Amino acid sequence: MGNTMKNSSPYLIIGNSAAAMGGVAGIRGRDADGLITIVNREQRGAYYRPLISYLLGGKVDEGKMPYRPSAMGESNLRLLQGVEARRIDVGGRIVETADGQSLGFENLLVATGGRPIVPKDLPGREAEGVFTFTTWDDAEKVRDFIEENEVKEAVVVGGGLIGLKCVEALTALRIKTTIAELAERILSTAFDETASQLALNSLKKGGAEVRCSTTASRILTKEGKVAGVALTDGTEVSCSLVVFTIGVAPEKSIVEGTAIRTDRGILVDSSMRTSVEGIYAAGDVAQAEDLLSGEKRCIAILPLAYRQGFIAGSNMAGGEAKYEGGLVMNAVDVCDLPTISVGMTSPQGEGYEVLSVLDEKAPVYKKIVLKDDRIVGAIFVGQIDRAGIITGLIKKRISVSGFKSLLLTDAFGLLSLPAEYRKHLVSGMGTEV
Repeated sequence: MGNTMKNSSPYLIIGNSAAAMGGVAGIRGRDADGLITIVNREQRGAYYRPLISYLLGGKVDEGKMPYRPSAMGESNLRLLQGVEARRIDVGGRIVETADGQSLGFENLLVATGGRPIVPKDLPGREAEGVFTFTTWDDAEKVRDFIEENEVKEAVVVGGGLIGLKCVEALTALRIKTTIAELAERILSTAFDETASQLALNSLKKGGAEVRCSTTASRILTKEGKVAGVALTDGTEVSCSLVVFTIGVAPEKSIVEGTAIRTDRGILVDSSMRTSVEGIYAAGDVAQAEDLLSGEKRCIAILPLAYRQGFIAGSNMAGGEAKYEGGLVMNAVDVCDLPTISVGMTSPQGEGYEVLSVLDEKAPVYKKIVLKDDRIVGAIFVGQIDRAGIITGLIKKRISVSGFKSLLLTDAFGLLSLPAEYRKHLVSGMGTEV
């Protein structure tokens, strides 16, 4: 007990990515001196995870990777790196670590993020040359393997955002890359058929091969190393590197078996509190309210993770901040083709109005989904400069009835918006748009 008391903190954070950094900022906004302890299973400090594909592809160096390094210089902040939190004793207000420490807390933020999904029973998955792609260490391991084995061919299993960013890095390294996507098209959860096709065209121009409606059934091996991939459509692809990017599951294992309620992720209220007083969750692991549907869902987006962490941290320090709900947003360059999707891009049911323009040669595609003259979703491909304005209109649920005809024209801009809304932007809330 003496050791626990010695290791006790008013604020304990599990995790060290965007949600954790938001938590530190939120706490420090109300409490400049209280001890914050961060338990981080990675050996590295906080870093900007979306940059790992650029690091692998050689577009950025390691000096660009740290995420808000100034936060690590905060006074009275204790960072335990390379330490894994294993168990939460909810009643005793203790977190137990894999190396035997017992860390007491008054307020706890669970910001454990997500874990990459790899099929458990896939033959050959333990072969040398099989990787996932969600952390800096992953990118470093892939890069080292490529250099040591002079990799010429690779297979990326999964055609979502992470998969396409990985493909972009591999093609930049002049590695012949094949994508295997189980759905009928790439980016199927973020895009409609038109946008997916434009992204597919760009991938092909970039040198990647795309195979949809199929996935890995077996990793082919030779002397313990990857030699290829057998696909469920009966074909085989020769390669020496396989990267799984089929999805990420909320890393909620640390709360299982406790009184903290879970569903797909850790359930939280608008204060980012869990079902246990004094325990909060934020980031990819948190299942919070969706701005449009009102349902609780996990949305794995860095800006949302930081905002959720900030709200949780502020409330841990006695604040009353509220989370207004998250909005699904995806942005990715597909072989130099910029794309953004926001909100409901392929709505089901009645009452929706769809506006769109398409120039396949450019290529440029814009689509806006409305309900009751309010924008609920949008897609931009090739020309994304108005995406921020549209996103702001979605978040603030502004009626566009007075300027609907301008939304997809070159004439549309800030001056098209209602005067009261423009005033709101100028007053300092524009950063939210």
